[in-house]
Amino acid sequence: MAVTVNQETCSGVQACIGVCPTSALSMNADNKAECDADLCIDCGVCIEVCPMQAISF
Repeated sequence: MAVTVNQETCSGVQACIGVCPTSALSMNADNKAECDADLCIDCGVCIEVCPMQAISF
């Protein structure tokens, strides 16, 4: 199971990118965060730092 990024809520702040210990999060062509499920370890750190609350389990 990987985190899910709500593309409508994500504002592209990129706060989640730097805190992900496995680099599972990246920015897509629309400047929105997206998660690589193969790299995500479900630690939840990105959920805690997202100011838009756009990330969830």
